[in-house]
Amino acid sequence: MARYEFKLPDIGEGIAEAEIVAWHVKVGDTIGEDQQIADMMTDKATVEMESPVAGKVVELAGEVGDQIPIGSVLAVIETEGAAGGDASLPTSEQDGTETSGGGQRTDDVPMADGAVTPTPAQEEELPITKVEEASKAARPEPSSNSVPQVESSASTSSARTGGAHVLASPAVRQRARDLGVDLSQVKTASDRIRHSDLDAYLLYNGGNVSSRPASAPRQDQTIKVVGLRRKIAENMAEANRRIQHFTLVEEYDVTALEEARQMMNRDRGSNPKLTLLPFLITALSRGLAEWPMLNATFDDEAMVVTRHGAVQMGVATQTQNGLMVATIRDAQSRSIWELASEILRLSEAARSGKASREELSGATFTVSSLGPMGGITSTPVVNPPQVAIVAVNKIEDKLVPVGGEIEVRKRMNLSLSCDHRVVDGWDAASFMQTLKGYIENPLRLLSA
Repeated sequence: MARYEFKLPDIGEGIAEAEIVAWHVKVGDTIGEDQQIADMMTDKATVEMESPVAGKVVELAGEVGDQIPIGSVLAVIETEGAAGGDASLPTSEQDGTETSGGGQRTDDVPMADGAVTPTPAQEEELPITKVEEASKAARPEPSSNSVPQVESSASTSSARTGGAHVLASPAVRQRARDLGVDLSQVKTASDRIRHSDLDAYLLYNGGNVSSRPASAPRQDQTIKVVGLRRKIAENMAEANRRIQHFTLVEEYDVTALEEARQMMNRDRGSNPKLTLLPFLITALSRGLAEWPMLNATFDDEAMVVTRHGAVQMGVATQTQNGLMVATIRDAQSRSIWELASEILRLSEAARSGKASREELSGATFTVSSLGPMGGITSTPVVNPPQVAIVAVNKIEDKLVPVGGEIEVRKRMNLSLSCDHRVVDGWDAASFMQTLKGYIENPLRLLSA
């Protein structure tokens, strides 16, 4: 049998090793040529590894989270193991068995004796006469010499207190068991105990009212920190260790800006729908031109600060695996519509894992926005070697005095974090005031 050793190729400039973030095959699988076998990560870029040959997987190098050196064997494939048939088809496709459902379909299995399980709401509405009939059938018929008994409300209450004849639906009984309540202690004005009677009992006794049975506690989970999540953890630890952060928060009136955005969206044609972010990036780019000490990178080993002429705007994007920062090149030269298109393109590439290394590096300033979930304020962490980052918080309607009158205005906070080794508080405050002139006067953003 021929054995093919698939070695990890050079998948990044100057990269010595890559991390396994996902296996798509296991030992013993029969795979086809160009079938994806693993996802490897270098820095923040994930690369799909595809098999150059068809055959049977006999060895795999390492587990998820392991670092594999460039040029080492990633997988060993037996290339002459499948005789006849298409070796690229998984077993489940060859024999026609569907394995994704995890077993036989439950809708093909009839219930025993044709029984149908009612819902809790249906259980509570079951006719009480059936319960009474079943109870009577289980009791022996009284003899002719028996003395007739007249059952009053007092005797019913007495019987319930003794626990002999407590009438309640299965749903109420199950809930009482979950709560640890003895139904014989629950009083009711009707002929049976309902959920409302149980609620009243719990309130009277200082308990918690629950509209559904108490659920079992969730099991603990142990999750290995790998891939992008590990890169984020390492970068955040490094940023906090090396950078002396300070954060400045300023409030902005975005009423006019929101009106301009909505007006442009009504006549956008084939352009993408505008969010607030393209306007803010335009304002940030113009503000950074006036305060270049924030559009900078700092080499703290060589003790050299580089103030950049162009704005390479990093845009933080939430993905399934964690936060990624894609870079809009030369943001200062793009129109609002161009920025909106580029934000959409980069966000989709980041979320799908198809963003290139170049698209995820080279930023000189970063903006992070959580949209409506942005909170009132935040303290973003500077991404080295950058020296500043701004976080966009949510918009709120507030009552504010305007010209001696109280008006409802749309207000929003921006949170600016800076590296205090490079940026002074005066520079940060001046930059935020410059932004105010652009954000609160959107015509200045729309003019060339």
